[in-house]
Amino acid sequence: MIFLNLIISAKELYKRIDISKSQPIIVDARSFGEYKKGHIPGAVNIDLFQLHWFDTSKKGIKDFNRQTRILLSNIGIQRKSQVIFYDDVSGVSAARGVWLLLYFSHKMVSMLDGGFEVWKREGYPIEIKSNPLFHSKFKGKVDNNILSTAGEVKRFLNNKKVVILDARSKEEFNGSDVRAARRGHIPYAVNIDWQKNIENSSFKNKEKLSKIYSQISKNSKIIAYCQGGYRAANAFLVLKMLGYKNVKMYLGSWGEWGNRIDLPVSIMK
Repeated sequence: MIFLNLIISAKELYKRIDISKSQPIIVDARSFGEYKKGHIPGAVNIDLFQLHWFDTSKKGIKDFNRQTRILLSNIGIQRKSQVIFYDDVSGVSAARGVWLLLYFSHKMVSMLDGGFEVWKREGYPIEIKSNPLFHSKFKGKVDNNILSTAGEVKRFLNNKKVVILDARSKEEFNGSDVRAARRGHIPYAVNIDWQKNIENSSFKNKEKLSKIYSQISKNSKIIAYCQGGYRAANAFLVLKMLGYKNVKMYLGSWGEWGNRIDLPVSIMK
C-alpha cells in the first residue's frame, strides 16, 4: 500500500476481493443514484453525506456518537472487519468514512485511492445489482485525540503551537463565498484547499503533498476544518499519511462556527 495502510490501490483491492477468504466490507460512499449505475462487486451503499453534524457541545457529541454507532452497526462492521471506503475519486466522503472508523478506534480501514474513476479506468469488474446490509453490534471505543470541538478550537486561538487548517476553497476562506450566517474563517487559520491533495482522481505523491503542507511543522498540533467535516477529513488523512502525529478534525466546522454569533470570525480585506 501507499504511505500507511490508510489507502489502498485498485489493484490491491481487486486482489483482496478475488482471492481473500475473509472478504473486506466495501462501502460505496457515493449517492444511491451513482451506486445503481455501477459499483465495485460486493460493495454496499451508504451515502455518508447524511451524517453532517454541527453541534459539538457535550450533548451534541454524545448524540453524534450514538448515531454513528447505529450507522456503523447497520453497515455490519465487527471488531475484526477490514473496511474499505470509496467514492468517485480520492475524495471527501470516503475520507469521512475512514475518519469515522479511526474515531472509534477501528484501525483496519482504508480508502480506495482514485475511487471508482480509477477502478473503471483500470478495467476492473463492475456490478449493477444492489447488495444487502448485514447488521452487527458495533461498539468501538471513542478516540478523543482526533476529534475537536468548538470549545477546544476557541481555547487554542492564537496559540502558536496549534495550527488551524481550513480545507475549504479560497473563496469560502476570504468570505466571498458565503455558506453560513457569517462569512470568513476562524481567526489565525491557514487555508489549504483540499483539492490540492489530488490529481487525476488520486492522491498526489508524497513529495508533492509534503510540499503543499511544508508550511506546517510536524511538531504542531493541527485542527482541520471545512464546512461540514468532509473536506477536513481528507486533509486529516493526508496529514496522517505524511507522518503528522497530532492531528484532529473539528467536527462542527464552519457549519457550526459560522452560525454561532458568540464565536469570533476573520474576513480577508
